[in-house]
Amino acid sequence: MSYIQGETGDWEIVIGLEVHAQVTSKAKLFSGAATEFGAEPNSQVSFVDAGFPGMLPVINDYCVEQAVRTGLGLRAEINNFSVFDRKNYFYADLPCGYQISQYLQPIVGKGEIVLDLADGASRTVGITRLHLEMDAGKSMHDQHPSKTYVDLNRSGVALMEIVSEPDMRTSEEAGAYLRKLRTILRYLGSCDGNMEEGSMRCDCNVSVRKPGAPFGTRTETKNVNSIKFVMAAIEYEARRQIEILEEGGSIKQETRLWDTTKGLTRAMRSKEEAHDYRYFPDPDLLPLVLDPAWVERIKQTLPELPDDKKQRFITDYKLSPYDAGVLVAEQAKAEFYERVAKGRDPKLASNWVTGDFFGALNKAGKEIGSSPVSAEALGGLIDLIADNTISGRIAKDVFEEMFASGKSAAAIVEEKGLRQVTDTGAIDAAIEAVMAKNPDKVAEFRGGKDKLFGFFVGQVMKATAGKANPALVNEILKKKLG
Repeated sequence: MSYIQGETGDWEIVIGLEVHAQVTSKAKLFSGAATEFGAEPNSQVSFVDAGFPGMLPVINDYCVEQAVRTGLGLRAEINNFSVFDRKNYFYADLPCGYQISQYLQPIVGKGEIVLDLADGASRTVGITRLHLEMDAGKSMHDQHPSKTYVDLNRSGVALMEIVSEPDMRTSEEAGAYLRKLRTILRYLGSCDGNMEEGSMRCDCNVSVRKPGAPFGTRTETKNVNSIKFVMAAIEYEARRQIEILEEGGSIKQETRLWDTTKGLTRAMRSKEEAHDYRYFPDPDLLPLVLDPAWVERIKQTLPELPDDKKQRFITDYKLSPYDAGVLVAEQAKAEFYERVAKGRDPKLASNWVTGDFFGALNKAGKEIGSSPVSAEALGGLIDLIADNTISGRIAKDVFEEMFASGKSAAAIVEEKGLRQVTDTGAIDAAIEAVMAKNPDKVAEFRGGKDKLFGFFVGQVMKATAGKANPALVNEILKKKLG
């Protein structure tokens, strides 16, 4: 268990996260208005979204399907009977004066997420619920010196609010939770997980306590839009609360904001309780009743999810849990790896994909989809290593050229004359030359200084411009030095 050291001893952080994930859908939750990101302000607004009198919401069944799909992906209970409520509050970007949401009877109940932690351990975090709700619009305070502008393009967009149990104890666990949740959502295709565009936002509930004590008073830091900021906000808020408590103060239950420029949380308003919102069932919407057979059909269409894929990679490809975890973190990475590994040594394929290939992508700032080296091309390079056409060392140089030029490995090897030397006569001659040049080192080796063997290997490889077959070099050297 990880604790924070304070002036009065150890403190434990208790963390629960509420994630608002925008449903991948071409239309909004209760209207046919478009949802495309980046459109001109107020250009994707129906009369329903704008709160015009007499307009009635009509449920988008695809958004319901996406919520069910997500619930199934989180191994959660699907509630075949759920209710939409009105959550009443007044703000400039909420034209109706209420938000259509779900409260006591959500569409998805308890589920779980298994976290993959940096030290190789894993632990399970409970999901309390997932409910559907419409998003509010967006208030922009930085467009005019004295006025706030309102963009209603986001108003009515379908959100899944995914609420965790207060099971996390460190900011690292919170980061791992968000990464895993985003991976699952992307595999399912129910949310693109793009935090920069606001399609996934996080509210952080944080409290502190002495180990073993009851839960303390929590604060909620709203709308944090990156995993890095979530982790920083949790760290700051925990430290702030510990300092207050150690000085004899008490924590106020309140909503706070994360200030990215100053790296701190600041008070926004006192925390509302559920009764402050005056929830009641929306009179314009009937309860949502799902056909169990329909839910089962959705279940049959689910893709292989990250945990299952990771286990398959460990079992079938004999990869380490770490390597398997890296490869399944994104669906595109896993698919790329499987194409490279097909019919080849899976461990060698993993080393190349997670090492040189991912390294080159990161350095170039590219995604897999825009890589100049395809899975088939990388597989071709591995084939040249496997059949001893080139050495692993030469292969690294060939890969760099492939990434820079887009040429195939075979073409580069032929152009540059990089074929591995497997002629024992040529290797024999190179070894003789190295030994003749270093008689003192030969004498030392034969006198018991075994570590010098690596020196001789290096000199022979240097003499052959790295083209000599390493296995043959080792074999012949052992005989000659012996």
